Amino acid sequence: MTVLLVLGGLGLALILLSLVLGDVLDGALDALAGDVFSTAVIGAFVSAFGFGGAIAEGVGLPLPLSLGVGAGAGVLFGWIAVWLTRLVKDGGSDGTPTADDLVGRDGTVTSAIPADGFGSVRVLLGGHVVRVNARAAAPSRPAPRCT
Repeated sequence: MTVLLVLGGLGLALILLSLVLGDVLDGALDALAGDVFSTAVIGAFVSAFGFGGAIAEGVGLPLPLSLGVGAGAGVLFGWIAVWLTRLVKDGGSDGTPTADDLVGRDGTVTSAIPADGFGSVRVLLGGHVVRVNARAAAPSRPAPRCT
């Protein structure tokens, strides 16, 4: 049981290493199967194998059966780590907002907009207040402030 617990601890250390330093094995094992042999996946497998086997042995199962339970737990947790790794890597992110994203949105005039020039408006975009220069078809004045 001690060997299995040590394996579980080594697996956790490998997961911690991958969280702190990134994928230490990045590129070293890509020829075999890509993301399947990343540091996080190997750490998850080794940790689940060790702790799963130790738990099985602790409840009284014989060693060969405990190793099988540990291997099953390792494969399950390794697969979950592969799935999570792919989910994070393939997850899209919003691009940087551009001026085109502001066209057509409601805004508040913050400085007067003359007929032939620029003023400024305040627009809410993605939960953030953005202040930008603006033109208008007709002159606009700032909204009155409530005091």
